[in-house]
Amino acid sequence: MSALDAIDRKILGILQSDSRITMQELADKVGLSVSPCHRRVRLLESRGVITRYMALVDQKSLGLPVSVFISIKLERQKEADLNRFAKAISGWEEVLECYLMTGNRDYLLRVVVADLSSYEAFLKNKLTRLDGIASIESSFALSQVKYTIALPV
Repeated sequence: MSALDAIDRKILGILQSDSRITMQELADKVGLSVSPCHRRVRLLESRGVITRYMALVDQKSLGLPVSVFISIKLERQKEADLNRFAKAISGWEEVLECYLMTGNRDYLLRVVVADLSSYEAFLKNKLTRLDGIASIESSFALSQVKYTIALPV
């Protein structure tokens, strides 16, 4: 994959802050005419640099104000065990993010719920029912200091 030039990076920065911008507005902001700007965007999409467009929704407005970060330690770290865990949690809508980690814990999850009783239900009815979990550590976010999905370009 060839390196991104300054115009590609500028396009990405603008689209990360407003993906609903018109192609004309984008072209004006990066100093191109519409056709070459559109070509660059399509090339960024086809190369997999731009993977999708979406709307960000405020979790509190949906009645999900509680963010919980959960560290999971598995009994064994064999590939089959890792895959089984990943497959199980992939369908759970409460889990917004899941990372396979190095260090003392195997997975780090970010879960959103309405309240403590909802988290308790998630824990009892889903997480603790998975085979192969050695330990679960939950940390509740008190406030969000920074949140972005925009990558530095």
